[in-house]
Amino acid sequence: MQADPSGKVLLDHIYLQPDPRAYFRTLRDFEYRIPQLAKPYFTDLIEEYRRTQGVTDVTVLDIGCSYGINSALVAHGATMDELYERYGAEELSGHPRSALLARDRDWLESRSTPYERDIRFVGLDSSGPALTYAVEAGLLDDALHADFENDEPTERQREQLTGADLVISTGCLGYVTEKTITRVLAACDGRRPWMAHFVLRMFPFDTISGHLAELGYDTVRADRVFPQRRFASAGEQTRVLETLTEQGIDTQGLEADGWFYAQLFVSRPRDRPRSQPPSAHPTP
Repeated sequence: MQADPSGKVLLDHIYLQPDPRAYFRTLRDFEYRIPQLAKPYFTDLIEEYRRTQGVTDVTVLDIGCSYGINSALVAHGATMDELYERYGAEELSGHPRSALLARDRDWLESRSTPYERDIRFVGLDSSGPALTYAVEAGLLDDALHADFENDEPTERQREQLTGADLVISTGCLGYVTEKTITRVLAACDGRRPWMAHFVLRMFPFDTISGHLAELGYDTVRADRVFPQRRFASAGEQTRVLETLTEQGIDTQGLEADGWFYAQLFVSRPRDRPRSQPPSAHPTP
């Protein structure tokens, strides 16, 4: 398997398919679980935002959203196990994309609640096929097909970003940098959405948190780490361990045991009552 400079294997192909079947079949083999672990933290943050801001409707911008996984979990009450079963079943192999879309629309309609309808998910990703599927299925309310690492938002994209209340991510930071974060915030036209980012330990968050501090944010790191997925191969593990060791990061009991691990960083505007660090949630 080919790897990127950090040592991670390249799985770009699973994000570029016309539907999520390859995504879930591939990641199920690696026991990918970070969206499930992130779910209660995102839910808590949404509730805190509603309570402190005195609002009901909340718009969430999901950076690196792919097929709308976080929306499926947070806004529609799904679980990763449920999604693996939905899209990974062998009997779906011969189904056309149109049948999968119709099935998803019925599924989402059947589980819609007033609480879920009050959460609006906007996805930002560089994969057009993933975004198109998520919007057509109803997993995303809106989408931005963009690469803000290299491009400024268009006027239309600025309009889409203006209403964001929360900005979240579950694994894209490291490839996505402070360039994207600052361009998103600049497009918010003076509003400062809250943020929650799950970042692999091999990718320092210092540069992003420094930029956020200059923009009036306090950032708190959760006091635990989160398994993201198993390594795809012994070679991937070796390369990642080398990357972490070069950064002086102790991998014993974590990456050395065969898993990627992430940290959670929550950033809130400074001109609000100081919050406690994110509360711990048990591992499902």
